[in-house]
Amino acid sequence: MHHAPDLFATLQRIVRRAMAVAPRSPRGGLLLCEGPRLVYRALEGFDSPSRQGVSLPADAGPAVADREQAPCAPSAAPEVRGMCVVSAHAWYGAHLPPAVAPGSAAPAGAGVLVAPIHVRGAPVGYLALEQATLEPPSDERRAMIEVFVEAAGAALERNRLYDEKARSAQEIRLLEQVLSVVGTTVRPHNLIETLAQGIKSVQIDPQWSSVELWLLEEASRGDDAAPAATAAPVRPALEARVYRAPKTAPTTYFHSLRDGAVDAARSLGITIDFRVGPCDGEGCQREILDDGIRRGVGGIIIAPGAPEAAEDAFRRAAEAGIPVIVVDTPPVPGSRAPLYIGTDNVAAGRLAGEMMMRLLPGGGVVAPQRPTRHAINTRERVEGFCAALSGSNITVLPPYEDCDYDQALATELARRALGERPELAGAFGVAGENGPAWGRAARELGRAGDLKIIGFDLVAATVALLRQGVIHATIVQREYDMGRRATEIIHGMITRGVEPTLAELPASRILHTGVDCVTLEHTPWSTTLSDHLALDTARRVASRRVDRAPAGARPVEVLLIGVSAREEAVVEERASLSPRSLLARVIAADRPLVIDPAEHDGPEDAALSRGHAGARTLVGLPLRARGSVVGAIVLSSARGGACAGEDLCFLERVAGTAAVAIENARLFGRISERTDALERANRQQESMLRTINELSSPVVPIADGILVMPVVGTMDAQRSSRFIESLLREIDEHDARVVLIDVTGMAVMDAEAANQLVRAAQAAALLGAEAVLVGVTGSAARMMVAEGVDVGAMTTHVDLARGVRYALAKTGGRIVYQG
Repeated sequence: MHHAPDLFATLQRIVRRAMAVAPRSPRGGLLLCEGPRLVYRALEGFDSPSRQGVSLPADAGPAVADREQAPCAPSAAPEVRGMCVVSAHAWYGAHLPPAVAPGSAAPAGAGVLVAPIHVRGAPVGYLALEQATLEPPSDERRAMIEVFVEAAGAALERNRLYDEKARSAQEIRLLEQVLSVVGTTVRPHNLIETLAQGIKSVQIDPQWSSVELWLLEEASRGDDAAPAATAAPVRPALEARVYRAPKTAPTTYFHSLRDGAVDAARSLGITIDFRVGPCDGEGCQREILDDGIRRGVGGIIIAPGAPEAAEDAFRRAAEAGIPVIVVDTPPVPGSRAPLYIGTDNVAAGRLAGEMMMRLLPGGGVVAPQRPTRHAINTRERVEGFCAALSGSNITVLPPYEDCDYDQALATELARRALGERPELAGAFGVAGENGPAWGRAARELGRAGDLKIIGFDLVAATVALLRQGVIHATIVQREYDMGRRATEIIHGMITRGVEPTLAELPASRILHTGVDCVTLEHTPWSTTLSDHLALDTARRVASRRVDRAPAGARPVEVLLIGVSAREEAVVEERASLSPRSLLARVIAADRPLVIDPAEHDGPEDAALSRGHAGARTLVGLPLRARGSVVGAIVLSSARGGACAGEDLCFLERVAGTAAVAIENARLFGRISERTDALERANRQQESMLRTINELSSPVVPIADGILVMPVVGTMDAQRSSRFIESLLREIDEHDARVVLIDVTGMAVMDAEAANQLVRAAQAAALLGAEAVLVGVTGSAARMMVAEGVDVGAMTTHVDLARGVRYALAKTGGRIVYQG
């Protein structure tokens, strides 16, 4: 069985073999239905695109709707039911105009044999074979062409099944990512980025151009109101906060690394301070490192953008006793960082080179693109890629580079490379941004599927382009495992010491986390996209332990530093909703609404108009929590009718999950605020109690060798301990011989309090001081007799005055009255 990592090559082979059926066809092609248009996925027998301008795949024009049999028929054969022959001139004029240009037109009287390709009973494409006449095919030729048509249908159905599996796995992954924030705080900025990239990865056909999160302000939303179905009419104006996702998806690599670190930290008594910074300039990694060292964090995990420049900070961290682990990008040889956890980048590059040889068995010219020439990891990947292709029939050009992680610039560099080197047969995207850059450029220039592209990592754009057949394979790192392992090991370094922890690790001080080669369909050399997504989700869930660090343990702060890319920020603004706007209607109806803004006659909100200019499909999905609508998710697409029933069902599931996360975050925030308030009140109360205790048992020296200790309030075991401690300290400090314990101000004199006072007197006697109890009332005396409290030889007096006279007599002092 032949295994091909891309659908395009399979369809090309089918067209070539169908053309070889006698009588041989000079030219052939295969069209597929993509939305309302037809697109060529294979063309054979035409001059190359560089000489004639025929794009592969080429836009073959709009499809003609036939509701009964062919909902997407070619305009040159709108009544096609089965195999038929149409005029070659008419066919090419409608679906491939360059083929009727001077010098390339089909002979007069030539025809095109058109055979529909079905998947699950519905036409999904057409095989078109040029022939010399308009005569229908013989039975033998018809039967043989049917074999190839069925083969194309089988290939397309297999591809569709793998795509559906990938879609389902991506949906589960998205819902898991949103649900993982339940029980923690979540910033709306992070949530809208997760939602936007997840939705676009699952639903690639609607081509969502804008995704927004609208959250009603607490005063507008009315949490205590009845459910929307029975609520009062919508208020004249609703206030909301809008979070608009960037048009370009953020780089998720370091967010995934952070997730691994946070999941591991939950049960280890560690808090992760995640930050990203550029290699230089304001807010760079060096400044973040300096701040962490100055604050004395427990440990540092860093993916250095410029390893050489980070060494001085590594040295200072080591001198301060702060362990450092390097991830993602290897440190320089002899680094003061004692451990590297990450990818074997040379091996990863070799894997990409080996896959490229399978994609281009006939050889050709290929080009890598990397974000910068300075990063060690991307240099090593290119080295491994070139080493794997050394001695093969594939020529590797020098890398196109220095896009500096800018996705728009990377796409422009790829577009320029394809224009300058039309002979390019393959491309290698060395980092996360570069694979999608090659894919976007190839699609714009009509070379999607024809240009063999291998990407790196699995960002949202790569997932979508894999499913569309534009990227053929991608080498995926295990950054989640990097973050998890680094956190576990740095915890050991902090608690047990660096050297004992390193002694349990390989002597090389390198831990490779491995990579996966991912393709949409199954091959012997790769993992399917659906399997990879499912396994990754399962690993993450399994890594989230339910145990927690011991109560009362002080968390250790670990600084996690990634590299920042040039990314758009989430746009946040306030907005007022007019009563008849889409969102006000969504909130009032508590159900999704799908409209075409061009046909919407109601007034629209200014914020909504700004975020969805030019949209032909606008979708609003209510976010419902605790019986009320708390906001909405709003999506738009420039395509008309972009949201089908299946699309809407998925979006409703996402909205339901997002609402749980949002409400949980709000509840968590309110609980945190109340907890902080209670803690402040508790600290204030403790301060007041300390003051009361200090004031309720003051020690007053009234004469040489004589102390008075009044007792106010109650005397329990805890206060008794402090009372005795203070009593002994003051006796020692003042060399006291008599201590008058005045109980006149005690609220209650019970047996327990009396026994505590007796214990205090016994403790004072051990230091050579006599404790005299004064202010005992008659009721207190009766209680002590009734309870059998033994005051022993302890002297008592009815009031403080008599006690003072007694103390003076004991110490040889006297009272002198002056007139």
